Amino acid sequence: MLSQVYRCGFQPFNQHLLPWVQCTIVSRSHRIQPSVIRHVRSWSNIPFITVPLSRTHGKSFAHRSELKHAKRIVVKLGSAVVTRGDECGLALGRLASIVEQVSVLQNQGREMMLVTSGAVAFGKQRLRHEILLSQSVRQALHSGQNQLKEMAIPVLEARACAAAGQSGLMALYEAMFTQYSICAAQILVTNLDFHDEQKRRNLNGTLHELLRMNIVPIVNTNDAVVPPAEPNSDLQGVISVKDNDSLAARLAVEMKTDLLIVLSDVEGLFDSPPGSDDAKLIDIFYPGDQQSVTFGTKSRVGMGGMEAKVKAALWALQGGTSVVIANGTHPKVSGHVITDIVEGKKVGTFFSEVKPAGPTVEQQGEMARSGGRMLATLEPEQRAEIIHHLADLLTDQRDEILLANKKDLEEAEGRLAAPLLKRLSLSTSKLNSLAIGLRQIAASSQDSVGRVLRRTRIAKNLELEQVTVPIGVLLVIFESRPDCLPQVAALAIASGNGLLLKGGKEAAHSNRILHLLTQEALSIHGVKEAVQLVNTREEVEDLCRLDKMIDLIIPRGSSQLVRDIQKAAKGIPVMGHSEGICHMYVDSEASVDKVTRLVRDSKCEYPAACNALETLLIHRDLLRTPLFDQIIDMLRVEQVKIHAGPKFASYLTFSPSEVKSLRTEYGDLELCIEVVDNVQDAIDHIHKYGSSHTDVIITENENTAEFFLQHVDSACVFWNASTRFSDGYRFGLGAEVGISTSRIHARGPVGLEGLLTTKWLLRGKDHVVSDFSEHGSLKYLHENLPIPQRNTN
Repeated sequence: MLSQVYRCGFQPFNQHLLPWVQCTIVSRSHRIQPSVIRHVRSWSNIPFITVPLSRTHGKSFAHRSELKHAKRIVVKLGSAVVTRGDECGLALGRLASIVEQVSVLQNQGREMMLVTSGAVAFGKQRLRHEILLSQSVRQALHSGQNQLKEMAIPVLEARACAAAGQSGLMALYEAMFTQYSICAAQILVTNLDFHDEQKRRNLNGTLHELLRMNIVPIVNTNDAVVPPAEPNSDLQGVISVKDNDSLAARLAVEMKTDLLIVLSDVEGLFDSPPGSDDAKLIDIFYPGDQQSVTFGTKSRVGMGGMEAKVKAALWALQGGTSVVIANGTHPKVSGHVITDIVEGKKVGTFFSEVKPAGPTVEQQGEMARSGGRMLATLEPEQRAEIIHHLADLLTDQRDEILLANKKDLEEAEGRLAAPLLKRLSLSTSKLNSLAIGLRQIAASSQDSVGRVLRRTRIAKNLELEQVTVPIGVLLVIFESRPDCLPQVAALAIASGNGLLLKGGKEAAHSNRILHLLTQEALSIHGVKEAVQLVNTREEVEDLCRLDKMIDLIIPRGSSQLVRDIQKAAKGIPVMGHSEGICHMYVDSEASVDKVTRLVRDSKCEYPAACNALETLLIHRDLLRTPLFDQIIDMLRVEQVKIHAGPKFASYLTFSPSEVKSLRTEYGDLELCIEVVDNVQDAIDHIHKYGSSHTDVIITENENTAEFFLQHVDSACVFWNASTRFSDGYRFGLGAEVGISTSRIHARGPVGLEGLLTTKWLLRGKDHVVSDFSEHGSLKYLHENLPIPQRNTN
């Protein structure tokens, strides 16, 4: 037998290993004997991923993003996670998912250990069955199920249940891990095994040997013999093994693990009992924060509650192990909760010893909410004054802004493509244009919040008004464009919205000074906190989950960014467009003088913009004409790479590279050219391959133009004008938060109006609905009333 071990490339077990280790291999389980070891070494059928996991143990990880570097991980499965709702039997689907995740991480080169509950529940299921059989089961079976239901089942002693359930629980884990060709070994411990120095060393040696051989240790308290926990026996820096929470913490510290994941039936640690009205999930918990938490009762099963978990987590954290407490029972997340935690995603409560210098993103969201409400109560003149002051600061502090932007450009050199560098760059002319745009916003803000849209007399002395109000808290995520920050901030201020800003790290220096100037402007009326810049390591996906703090997400960046945010947003509306596939149709009656000028401006003026031309549709009658030759010559001079659509390619003997897809946003000096038969064919093409952003017709025929304008279903439709006019500043909106191609709320360039919603105000005098019933004394009038004009001077 020992020769089999050597052929697998492993050394035999140390003969002093603990006698209670049970190694489960392939489909059989054996007690470990000092002289005989049976082991088959095999790899998982999941693709093996090499992860750089070198780390010196000593300090816990400071940030979630560092958890991906964890090499040695303990996963603790609480009783509520392992057992079914009836507490008799195991939640097999949940366990299978957990085993799969552990197997994936094991095959990435990590060292995984499980601390599991479930033996008592599994044993209870078996013993209940045995009791039913022993109570004259044969007679009961012949007499029908009703009699079985009436049979009394005595209260089962937990130790007996554990003794009956241990082997079955391990056999189940064995069968599941076998599906991934991973070997598991069971270790049963008691508190005495940690207090006895020799046994502690033996346990440590056993675990290290198992990890060395790529075996997953499955550890559990030996509930069949464990004595009741002694009160206060974990003082003086030593935690006693009272339950699997304390066992997992003790094991994690003993084995110098990098990460302890504690799975329970709640999302994490709350500041008050989960389910209470004001309970808030704590994202990051720091030592010393216990006073801010009110603990509730323990879970429906298991020995410990959340207080025990927190105590164990803090003890492990003090020993250098990072801890995350998360929900392992929720059907929507349990299938990936462990891998999400290791990837650094915002799941559960992360225990950290390093407090951030500034507020958390949750605190920033609350500040933006309260600051936005204060902002909305200001007079329109006061909001306009803030925006005017910000415009002045952009020009007065020009040198400081450009110096910060220079740092960003120097750091981005060689890392960003030329179009992105152009977006990142600020200049004196850009700042002057920004200031002009902000002053336009200030002027339009005079009649925004609180504007009466409709007045109705419902009945005598009962009047209804519909008025404009802010949406609430906006989250604007933008890439590479620091000039976006003051534009969006001004629009938020004008509309009375709180604002969270998340800029790209490539513009960190520029964003920082622009945000400081924004807060300086807000301070003149005491609403500094209404606009917040998120500087933490929060991932965009995590921000999109803050549905209780954010009312609208507005992405400004690449189409990939927009798609990722639309996918990640959980219950929060997203305003924007995923692609800017803009078309220009050159009609048979187009002016020769206008065509090349409009095509050049639309494609070449700023090819990285979302409103740049991507597909040029040409009427077939224009092929092989001087006009067509002029277009091609101009594109060659501008170094535009041409992609031929299928129809265009069929007309040519030697064509440019045929387009891979007619639904492509190039964002560079590249252009697709396709041939169409008439204006209706062009419209059909746009509807099939466009993105409902901006589409243009060039023609001198007014009837054809009007047909195009009325029938193209896009946010912006132009006649004889460049696609680049699709912009909030050029529309006279002052600025825009983005261009929306959605059909709900706002569409096209979204300025001040798009950041407002409405509410209804009803003013009455002791009116009740029963007065308007069939036999009531009042009748509905529903009279439209004149809308008062506000003084906007």
